[in-house]
Amino acid sequence: MNAPTVSERTVVFVSDGTGITAETLGHSVLAQFESIRFRQIRIPFIDSEVKAISARQKIDDIASYDGRKPIVFSTLVNTNINSVVKQANGVFMDLFLTFVEPLEAELGVKSTHRIGRSHTISNNDQYKNRIEAINYALTHDDGQTDKDLAGADVILVGVSRSGKTPTSLYLAMQYGVKAANYPLIPEDFERGRLPAALPPYKAKLFGLSISPERLCEIRNERRPGSVYASLENCKKEVKAAEMMMRREGVAWLSSTSKSIEEISTTILQQLDLGQAIY
Repeated sequence: MNAPTVSERTVVFVSDGTGITAETLGHSVLAQFESIRFRQIRIPFIDSEVKAISARQKIDDIASYDGRKPIVFSTLVNTNINSVVKQANGVFMDLFLTFVEPLEAELGVKSTHRIGRSHTISNNDQYKNRIEAINYALTHDDGQTDKDLAGADVILVGVSRSGKTPTSLYLAMQYGVKAANYPLIPEDFERGRLPAALPPYKAKLFGLSISPERLCEIRNERRPGSVYASLENCKKEVKAAEMMMRREGVAWLSSTSKSIEEISTTILQQLDLGQAIY
């Protein structure tokens, strides 16, 4: 491992659980510093003082190797464990301390300080809904089946490789949204109408488009040099798909420069899909 340069900095995410919360909040903060490259290290499942001592040593080793303190995003709930880790030679961003203590004062109650609370399956209904949504998205990926489209919360349409599958899975995993997706293919454009299974569910449709140039790049990674991946064909398909979506009154957006998170949030807003309550 090479020591970081001046424009680099090591970031450590420490958690008593998976570390997803620490990473999510940490990434939001670090995104404000575009001129610096951050090297990320994860230390999850620190749920005992023995593990806390090990984590502290690892942070100290990083500081010694880098010649500067690593930035540490922590979501450790247990105060004893947290105090051990915070003895390390790092710059600490204690996320629970920042948010939980003011909420305790405002709500007039103490938090449970339960380790791993944010990513447990204690709410069985919510967890079950997410698993069902993931299975639904996998079963209904790329128009594999027309069965139970009535059970979909949203049906994504667009040309092949426009981002439908990753968006469907993200909606399922993050929000428990049942998302099917259907490709728009040359035969649909020749007929001048949506695939036969979709018109009864037009209110659930949402379209994804993409720039022909980016689509060409993506398709060439999969089938290099093919007619399917050629820029001319990509331009033709994207134009036809956008014309069809406009004609059918299907709301759509371009995925070219948008993240999956941005696309999913737009879909939730456009189709008024209620987000899960914690």
